[in-house]
Amino acid sequence: MEKYFHAPITKEEAESLNSGDYVYLTGTIYTARDAAHKRMDEALKEGKPLPFEIEGQMIYYMGPSPAREGRPIGSAGPTTASRMDKYTPLLLDLGLGAMIGKGKRSQEVIDAIVRNKAVYFAAVGGAGALLSKCIVSCEVIAYEDLGTEAIHKLEVKDFPVIVVIDSKGKNLYEDKIR
Repeated sequence: MEKYFHAPITKEEAESLNSGDYVYLTGTIYTARDAAHKRMDEALKEGKPLPFEIEGQMIYYMGPSPAREGRPIGSAGPTTASRMDKYTPLLLDLGLGAMIGKGKRSQEVIDAIVRNKAVYFAAVGGAGALLSKCIVSCEVIAYEDLGTEAIHKLEVKDFPVIVVIDSKGKNLYEDKIR
């Protein structure tokens, strides 16, 4: 089933999604990869705020390539989500609404998704050039010294994703294997 959502996402919206749904996102999402997640974790341990209000937000596990002339961003494909698994349960407990990446997640992350009524989306790996066409604007908002791993604020329009793990814990990857 195809659905259209405006980012950020509410818990009620996340609960309405089912594993396997095709979703088109419009609105604001943030990028963060390994190094940015480590910095956010360190900030939280030091009692400092995160660089953006996390409630309901979506983090896209992506490090953009340089923008081509006339475009806000270069290739924008997903990276492997499991590399962020050690940081994700805490972010979900703090209100993170969704993540976008590729690949499987740990049981700890799946439990946190269910506990917090969140969702894990997959973007199509290898389609970064096509995905970048759905990105209207891109700006670095934190950790600029990390280069492509800095946190970017993206404005997206009809950005295509698939629900992999829904708020009930149903997992598209596991279901398809069975």
